[in-house]
Amino acid sequence: MRAVTSLAVVVLLLAAPGVSAREVEGVQIPETLTVAGAPLTLNGAGVRKRFFIKVYVGALYLSAKQTQPEAIVNADGAKSVYLHILYKELEASKLTDAWTDGFKNNSSETEFQALAPRLAQFNASFRAVRRGDTIRLDFLPNSETRVVINDEDRGTVSGADFQRAVLKVWLGDKPADGDLKQAMLGG
Repeated sequence: MRAVTSLAVVVLLLAAPGVSAREVEGVQIPETLTVAGAPLTLNGAGVRKRFFIKVYVGALYLSAKQTQPEAIVNADGAKSVYLHILYKELEASKLTDAWTDGFKNNSSETEFQALAPRLAQFNASFRAVRRGDTIRLDFLPNSETRVVINDEDRGTVSGADFQRAVLKVWLGDKPADGDLKQAMLGG
């Protein structure tokens, strides 16, 4: 009888709206979230690895499921990238070096130079993060990119071109992690 009751509770919880989540590396990733009043759906999630080290769980949220990276990068409207840190600690300089490398790897020299002042502003939003911390990058419909660390708004950077450059860190031709790119695309 007790097993039947426990099973019933599990079934009810799984069927309840707003309770569903996907587990990646022991991290519960919500199936939906809201950015600037727009409901977003989990497009895909996976793990960023550097050599054999698991750095973070990364998840991409869009207004509608999409598997084409160019379409995601170039689409207007709200989007979000959610990162849950798995590594014991990442210094701010490690994060900002990674952003800079991602921009350089996926931009022409001219594009990179045009983005550099805003990249510096973006990089100034970051601090050291530790295992369990979260970073959310919200791509707002007004072409601003908002940085949120552990639910603390750390600032915004303007420009649709900047939003595209940030998304290319994961979805560009030279992503930070090819397996994570495929996972974020729902693969």
